[in-house]
Formats: sequence, structure tokens, C-alpha cells
Amino acid sequence: MASLAARPARAPLRGAARRVAAPAASILQGGALRTAMLGALVLALLAGGWLWLRQSPLVAVEHVRISGVQGPEAAAIDDDLLAAAHRMGTLDVNTAALRSAVSAFPIVRAVYATPSLPHGLHIRVVEQPPVAVLTAAGAHTAVAADGVVLGPALAASTLPALAVPSLPAPSQRVGGAGILTSLAVLGAAPPLLQPLISGVEQGQRGLTLTMRSGLKVYFGDASLPHAKWLSLVRVLSDPSSAGASYVDVRLPWRPAAGFPEGVAPSSAPVSSAAGSSGEQPNPSESPIAALAAGLSGGGGGASAAAGTGSSAASQGGGAAGSSTEPQPAGGSEPQAAGASEPSSEAGGEPPPGASTPGG
Repeated sequence: MASLAARPARAPLRGAARRVAAPAASILQGGALRTAMLGALVLALLAGGWLWLRQSPLVAVEHVRISGVQGPEAAAIDDDLLAAAHRMGTLDVNTAALRSAVSAFPIVRAVYATPSLPHGLHIRVVEQPPVAVLTAAGAHTAVAADGVVLGPALAASTLPALAVPSLPAPSQRVGGAGILTSLAVLGAAPPLLQPLISGVEQGQRGLTLTMRSGLKVYFGDASLPHAKWLSLVRVLSDPSSAGASYVDVRLPWRPAAGFPEGVAPSSAPVSSAAGSSGEQPNPSESPIAALAAGLSGGGGGASAAAGTGSSAASQGGGAAGSSTEPQPAGGSEPQAAGASEPSSEAGGEPPPGASTPGG
């Protein structure tokens, strides 16, 4: 009975506790709300300040350095990049806007920008240089190694010419497997050697390049282009190749230089041999000498790429119509990965009349 009488006394206590807790909860909720509102206000002020600072004169781009641009369109490319850069801040560099500013120039492959606080900006341009001139019905236009048409302004007379049925518009890509193969091989040529190339054509031995001296270079297909170019450089830099009418680099680890009737391989220097024989000089004076010096100076990787470790062995007193052939280091013939020696039907053997040392 006593417990039953005490129960009604607890109700007023619970009611009083609720009356005290309600204002406390309200105070706590109000404090959290005020804290959240204050935090939001601070964030808004910081965001606004950041947006203002990005566009403020305190970080405006004032000093621009542009690298990687050359050729006849260099001045126009520089002007467009400068105009776009001066509308930016070093905290708000828009690379897409820089790329869009030079979209009219197909020679520009990519644009990179590096800001330097507070007012500096370095713009690096990556170009795709022309490697040939496309000709059609008397018109001409330059083209890059990947087939992108660069426009007539870059069609220099030092570039080899390729005939096509019609000229695509600038920025478009040329079609045709044969043209694309030729462009890929030309694009792999060492820069010093490119001005010495006059033309490219498809023949019985595959892709054939004609040098401005009249020398024929048999490339075969477009496989291992860098190795074939390095092999060609090694043959031409050797004195025994003076007076050669062709160089066959279809097998870059076993190139062969062929000679016309009455001309034999010589161990004399290239310049004196060309002058005394009356033959058309080999394209091997300054560019070939410079390339050969680079190969011999730091050519560990170049030798490996070419699949040969030594230059052409000098041969004296060879028979007319013979050839000289650089031998790989150690007397073995390294095979490129996935490559096999083509048969004579496939055009893999040297042309008739060419012989190799000891063969």
C-alpha cells in the first residue's frame, strides 16, 4: 500500500525535469544552428575571396615565355598565345583556351602551360613538323608524319614530294595506305637527313627513297624504320660506300651497298673518292658525318636499335657491281623481335649484282 501511495508523487518530478530539459535542448539546438550558419558564412567569404583573387591584378599574367614554336607560322602562333595568356591569371590558367587559340594551326600538336607566381607563365608548344609535300593538279600542301595536312604555307622546297589525286583541307588527314606508309618512314628519318631526300615511291623492292644525289635506298616495308635509317647512316658514313648507286636496308642488320658498272668499293675518304671518280657525290658530307659522329659518340642505344654494332667494313679492289655490307658485332646477325628474313620473292634479298663480303 505504501508503494502505491508513493507513485503519484513521482509524476510531478518527471514533469519538472521535462520543463527544465526543454529549454536546455532548445539552447543547444540554437547554438548548433548558429555555428553551422557561421561556418557557411565563412566558407562563402573564402570562396568569394578565392574567386576574386584568381581574377585579380595581384596574379595577372604579365610575363609569358613561349618555347617549341618555329617555322613560317611561328610569329602568328606566338601572337595568338600571348593574347590568350594575358586574359588569364597565374591561379587560373586555362590550357584548353590556349589550345583553342591556336586551333587554326594544324602544326600545333599540343600546348602545355606552367604558371610561376605571381605573374609568370611558360607555354610549351609541341609541333608536328612537315615531312613531305602533297601535290595535285599543280597545287601543293605540307603534311605531317601521321597524315595530318598542315597547309601550303609550310610546303618547303626541301621536302620530298608525294603525288595524290586531290589535296585534303588543312587539319584533315590524308588517306591511302601507301601514302601513310611513306609518311611514317619519312617521319622516322633523322632530322639532319630529311633535307637530302627528294622523293618516295613504291617499286618492286617495296618502298624506295631517292636521295637528292640520285642514290636509291630500298626500305621494303614500313617495319623497323628507325633501325633502317640508322643502318643507312652507318653505310653512307663508311668510306667504302663512296660511289654507290643504291643502299638496301630492308634487313637493317644486314644492309648492302651496290655499285654501277666500272665503280668498285673504295677505302678512300668519301669526299676524295667522289671527286676523283667523277660520280655524283654521296649525300654524306656534313649531315652524314654529324650523324655518324653522334652514333659513334653515344651510340650504344643507336647500335642496338639498328641491330649492328660496327660500321661498314672497308673493301678495296672489289669487282664491278659488288656491294659492301656492315657486319654485326661478333659476326652474328641479330634478328628483330617478330621479324624473319624475307624470301627473294618478297623482296628481302639484295638486288641482282650485289654481293656480300665472303659471299
